[in-house]
Amino acid sequence: MDNFIKNNKIMEVKAPIAAASDTDSNTDVVDTTGFGKVTFIVPITDSADTGVATMTIEQNTLNSATGMAALTGASATATSAANDDLNGTLLIVEVDRPLERYVQAALTSATANIAYGNTIAILSDPISMPITEDTTVSDSAVVVGPAEA
Repeated sequence: MDNFIKNNKIMEVKAPIAAASDTDSNTDVVDTTGFGKVTFIVPITDSADTGVATMTIEQNTLNSATGMAALTGASATATSAANDDLNGTLLIVEVDRPLERYVQAALTSATANIAYGNTIAILSDPISMPITEDTTVSDSAVVVGPAEA
């Protein structure tokens, strides 16, 4: 079956972050065992003129935020050119074949206020099936060729 939900492990890894010009906050540590890729997605929910929003992916051999190291090229950055112009946009970073087992996203803001929504991690390219849903997923559904309700 070629369904996104059934072929990927989707999890919420960070609650929203209030607007600030000095954010430095990490997501939960994600164990990539059994998967070839991990993608982090975070919405920018509020932006002030000149605010800089950045998401950088880090990795570690241990299940610990201590000792995490940033990955070369694994970051997404957006700079606000006017108040609220980044609102409703996303920062997305995909890491294909991380070299270490554990990863996290580091969310930062600089210069002026940036606020973030919930950060989502998607583990994909599984080594085996079936995928067990993460505990952060309350419910999901897959429909194929559905009739109108």
